[in-house]
Amino acid sequence: MHTDTERCVRAVQSKDSRFDGWFFTAVLTTRIYCRPSCPVVPPKVRNMTFYPSAAACQQAGFRACKRCRPDTSPGSPEWNARADSVARAMRLIRDGVVDREGVSGLAARLGYSARQIERQLLAELGAGPLALARAQRAQTARLLIETTALPMAQVAFAAGFSSIRTFNETVREVFGLAPGELRTRAARGPGPAAVPGVIALRLPYRAPLNPGNLFGHLAATAVPGVEEWRDGAYRRTLTLPYGHGVVALSPAPDHIACRLALTDPRDLTRAISRCRWLLDLDADPVAVDAQLRTDPVLAPLVDAGPGRRVPRTVDGAEFAVRAVLGQQVSTAAARTHAARLVTAHGVPVEDPEGGLTHLFPTPEALAGLDPEALALPRTRRTTLTTLVAALAEDRLRLDTDTDWERARTELAALPGFGPWTVESIAMRALGDPDAFLPGDLGIRRAAGRLGLPATPAALTARAVDWRPWRAYAVQYLWTVDDHPINHLPD
Repeated sequence: MHTDTERCVRAVQSKDSRFDGWFFTAVLTTRIYCRPSCPVVPPKVRNMTFYPSAAACQQAGFRACKRCRPDTSPGSPEWNARADSVARAMRLIRDGVVDREGVSGLAARLGYSARQIERQLLAELGAGPLALARAQRAQTARLLIETTALPMAQVAFAAGFSSIRTFNETVREVFGLAPGELRTRAARGPGPAAVPGVIALRLPYRAPLNPGNLFGHLAATAVPGVEEWRDGAYRRTLTLPYGHGVVALSPAPDHIACRLALTDPRDLTRAISRCRWLLDLDADPVAVDAQLRTDPVLAPLVDAGPGRRVPRTVDGAEFAVRAVLGQQVSTAAARTHAARLVTAHGVPVEDPEGGLTHLFPTPEALAGLDPEALALPRTRRTTLTTLVAALAEDRLRLDTDTDWERARTELAALPGFGPWTVESIAMRALGDPDAFLPGDLGIRRAAGRLGLPATPAALTARAVDWRPWRAYAVQYLWTVDDHPINHLPD
């Protein structure tokens, strides 16, 4: 979009927050870059230039605006709506893969050479993987500087910098202030009281957002010990690369309040990425709803509660296991089965602020379970143990960068995996915005009440006009039933 100068100028002049994250405005006279909705008086058009990423702005010698803080913009919705190599690379960089595994590790995951990935990212984002990761490290460092009392040396290494000198130079270059000055400025401003060991931050999103859809679903399907709804917040444990954490997420009028307790602050980037993915916060609800409103059957549902997101998961393997446990049983029964696995095979954790007790067991931990100990039909035991073995042996990957169609093919080849299970995993674990569940009981009930075709094949044909947003159409169709997944818990 950054190449459409006229459209970008209109967005900046109208301070349109819908375009935050889509592109960045760099001001040639001040050498500052901003988000489109920056509250300052827009510069003259001749002094504006546009970039597709914060990293590209930084690479061109611009520093972040201190008013609008463009580094905290929502991510571009493109990276969650596409399955090509650039989108997959961006999802991996957002998860901190470059910091942990380097550019070679990023390229290996994608099946390309490092040179090919560099070329593709430069062509589309104006910056290579190292520059994009550097911009993300700077943002993580700022969060730690402003929201924790960690010594600066610990902040530097937790954010992914290899040296204190690089940390200091990057922060000063990107934000125009030294790390100590950033902390002093943050201390002057209003904010929640700091809690030792807890990082409090705001997760931005593009309005509108329907919190009942998101938090209602997560609370209604919560696995005891791993997830809970407490004091107006969805809380859960997180398994992370360097340790584990507990996160509390609660809806606010213009952001999601996030409180993170981490055993290792190096996991902050990954934890934030997982939370944004879980809540689908980088979506463009205006574009989604506009497409679905063109169908007269869906239009009233969209108008009644616009901004529905697709509730996802913090871990693809975890969701796949839970999807198998949920085959042909009620939500309550699926939670019970999952809770038994958690108690028997999950790693215990301490949660001073609530009732969380375990991490969800990894595929490796479940690989040795005794099928006879599972209170499931024999065929479902086979389905679960086959899935767990494929995940543990890395023959099946269900990460944010996984190729959607390849994963569908591999899942469908496993015993007991029908269209409902495959598409549920594609929708919530892989993040395919066009995943569709025509055979789901709730969808079939909605179709009957709305006069839509009853059979999966006929409904799929009818839903062609909803593409590429059929996963969002599913969220609206589910509202036809008065189910707890549609409402914030009491």
